[in-house]
Amino acid sequence: MNTTVPIAYQNLTTAAPDWLNKGDNAWQMMAATVVGLQSVPGLVILYGSIVKKKWAVNSAFMALYAFAAVIICWVTWAYKMSFGEKLLPFWGKAGPALGQKFLIKQAELPATTHHFANGTVQTPMSEPYFPMASMVWYQCVFACITLILLAGSLLGRMNIRAWMMFVPLWLTFSYTVGAFSLWGGGFLFQWGVIDYTGGFVIHLSSGIAGLTAAYWVGPRSKADRERFPPNNILLMLAGAGLLWMGWAGFNGGGPYTANIDSSMAILNTNICAATSLLVWTWLDVIFFKKPSVIGAVQGMITGLVCITPGAGLVQGWAAIIMGICSGSIPWFTMMVVHKRWSLLQKIDDTLGVFHTHAVAGYLGGFLTGVFAEPALCRLFLPIPDSNGAIYGSPGGSQIAKQLVGGGFIIGWNIVVTSIICVVISFIMPLRMSEEHLVIGDDAVHGEEAYALWGDGEKYDATKHGIHSLDEGEHFKPSIGVTQVM
Repeated sequence: MNTTVPIAYQNLTTAAPDWLNKGDNAWQMMAATVVGLQSVPGLVILYGSIVKKKWAVNSAFMALYAFAAVIICWVTWAYKMSFGEKLLPFWGKAGPALGQKFLIKQAELPATTHHFANGTVQTPMSEPYFPMASMVWYQCVFACITLILLAGSLLGRMNIRAWMMFVPLWLTFSYTVGAFSLWGGGFLFQWGVIDYTGGFVIHLSSGIAGLTAAYWVGPRSKADRERFPPNNILLMLAGAGLLWMGWAGFNGGGPYTANIDSSMAILNTNICAATSLLVWTWLDVIFFKKPSVIGAVQGMITGLVCITPGAGLVQGWAAIIMGICSGSIPWFTMMVVHKRWSLLQKIDDTLGVFHTHAVAGYLGGFLTGVFAEPALCRLFLPIPDSNGAIYGSPGGSQIAKQLVGGGFIIGWNIVVTSIICVVISFIMPLRMSEEHLVIGDDAVHGEEAYALWGDGEKYDATKHGIHSLDEGEHFKPSIGVTQVM
């Protein structure tokens, strides 16, 4: 009988080197997994349910495709552009993250060494106590969800082939720049701009890029813009629930270790999300006389987004204030400003990603500059003497850094997203044909979400019998959040 134990199960340095902390590694893999679940199946379910029936399959598939495409691009070239050796102040050197020698060594972010003005080291390079494989995967699911969030602005009309081209191009020329600049050791990281786990890198960029791409792609059909009811609100809530609970990995994995800062981040995340949901709901009740379920989900999302840039850096009472702001300011921009600003009326942002992610993300970055607590900053930031404005000097300058850092992300995404869309438009149409816009999933994919006759299918008297909207269906205009879009 062979009693040899495989090396992987022996307590040897080859399988468990001295630098490996098994608890940190287990948490980082778990955090990455739940962030992945936010996308697949979380946003796949949410997108497939919150749209009109005829777009359920297409919307869900846009999310699923982006998840798979980003993974392959990430490990082939994009990871090192985001977290590798510096090529430019805002970009890393491209290269594969696939080889054994690279993936089993201790994780490190080479460009994150922070120096004083005189050149001496202030904070050494970030070297978490787990292998590169865990780091590559954790950062990969962040890149995935960014593209999927961006897709929310384009549902119901973007040519699926154009989307298949857009995903790798935007990942390469936009996402990697924001990730390296703010997280990988780029110029915004070195300057001290705070983005705990993606208020700028993920949410501000996806919201601005989504709005920009929506401008270039063009609007949905007139019928869809006027009436776009969810096809399954209960499933939408299931997707939203996965998104909320998955945020524990989203923000809790930010310190790259299972420490007290990670615990603070998770608690603050839930405090802010709950506050924001309640504020948004009460605003709907006050002004529209009904608590909108879709509105509650929007409020939940804006709370999660707003706390993200400062999740482990603010106190619990500050998380409540941030939740009040995230439940009211994006509500105001969506329900009031959007209706009165002609530019926003012309651009068809299907799910209001500009409001829920760009506005909430920039707001969260600003409020982080106000409320970042000095002791918590010392636990996490490469510049230990950073703090929010309410704690005195140098807090005022931190607000300026936050606003400028967000401004860079906004400007870069407007320009690069526009260039990508224009280039693709020379190769193929960005928008579906008018026939596809009328029919929906059945024309685009040859598949339907539900085996029932309804919206989008061409009427055939031999199949459907006598049927008219006057006799059989009585539609009411939507009075919830999505009627604005």
